[in-house]
Amino acid sequence: MAAPVPRTEEQAAGQDGSVRRGGEKWRREERRDYVEMAASTGRDGGGSRADRAASGGNGEAGERFRSMAGGDRLLPKGFPKLKNDTFLRAARGEQTEHTPVWCMRQAGRYLPEFRETRASQDFFATCRSPKLCCELTLQPLRRFPLDAAIIFSDILVVPQALGMEIVMVPGKGPTFTEPLKEVEDLLKLRQKVDVTAELGYVFQAITLTRHSLEGKVPLIGFSGAPWTLMSYMIEGGGSTTMAKAKSWLYRHPEASHRLLRLLADVIIDYLVGQVAAGAQALQLFESHAGHLGPELFQDFALPYIRDIAQAVKSKLKEEALPLVPMIIFAKDAHYALRDLAHAGYEVVGLDWTIRPQEARAQIGKDVTLQGNLDPCALYAPKEKIGELVKKMLESFGTQRYIANLGHGLYPDMNPEHVGAFVEAVHAHSRHINKHS
Repeated sequence: MAAPVPRTEEQAAGQDGSVRRGGEKWRREERRDYVEMAASTGRDGGGSRADRAASGGNGEAGERFRSMAGGDRLLPKGFPKLKNDTFLRAARGEQTEHTPVWCMRQAGRYLPEFRETRASQDFFATCRSPKLCCELTLQPLRRFPLDAAIIFSDILVVPQALGMEIVMVPGKGPTFTEPLKEVEDLLKLRQKVDVTAELGYVFQAITLTRHSLEGKVPLIGFSGAPWTLMSYMIEGGGSTTMAKAKSWLYRHPEASHRLLRLLADVIIDYLVGQVAAGAQALQLFESHAGHLGPELFQDFALPYIRDIAQAVKSKLKEEALPLVPMIIFAKDAHYALRDLAHAGYEVVGLDWTIRPQEARAQIGKDVTLQGNLDPCALYAPKEKIGELVKKMLESFGTQRYIANLGHGLYPDMNPEHVGAFVEAVHAHSRHINKHS
């Protein structure tokens, strides 16, 4: 198995001057909003080690946040006390009264209020607006008794931080204006990324949302994993085969590792920064794992997935930040479940194409599972959704388990059916717990 290639001094000295920066718009237009928001929360400096951990930490992440905010008094601290910690307890393998539930893409176009908020607003401009991200994150919590919120953002903000330009094309989706075509194109990427300068708008959104949640449920931060981001950067958008990106793995393995290493380094800092901003759990999306077979996954995905978990936890400890639970969701990676179980994550997310019993047999009893109802099951009548949820809970068990879909919610889904899913998880899991 090939190990991740370490960053070299030559890589760090690459060019980064001529490409548009993803964070410039935030720095120009949104910084004032952060100052106003932080001032309105009444945060000030000092405090105990626990306060320090909850507001940026003692190390580099804390310093980055203080620099962004303009002073210690603007740190993300004094967050409201958490009222529902069921999700966090399940992630850590602790006993829960009911099975917690949340949905990938729970803030999305299936909600009319989401469409109204997003009307006539560019997608990535929305991602750069902490106020809008906060509002979109909170919308599903106002409708459904979910056990966790996940910050509204996008995995492609990381390639933007590296200097790549992405536009949202109607009917096509996110499109890179200049995807990577040759190995030499790697020199166009920013080789050293200041995540606060480039992605500070995400941190700001997390801090604002964490306060706005008022302790109702925990807030999840996230990032795309290196291989998934690399595939987008080379394909220029979505693809059914990922042939261009996979060809790099065969034709340019060393360059592929350089790119994956660069991405992993940025992701590590980005995830640590999210915890410094207030995220209480983290999910890593390896959405394109299914395009890799066992050998390619072992060489080009798994080493970086492992490294990210290890490095994030090490930095959190060094910087006196909370050691939050981490979730790995590698879609269609049935062949790698045993490896993922030992990759350093508290939770392994599952897509809908594997039986719960098979997943548990491969992963073991020491890791929490998350998933995995077929998203299309939500098109069924409400009664049928309840039956499917009951069967899913009986298969997984109600402990060391977080209910979710096997992928994200689709835009044409009925919000009432999403509510039926959430309520069925709570009702059936409480019944099972009571009678077990």
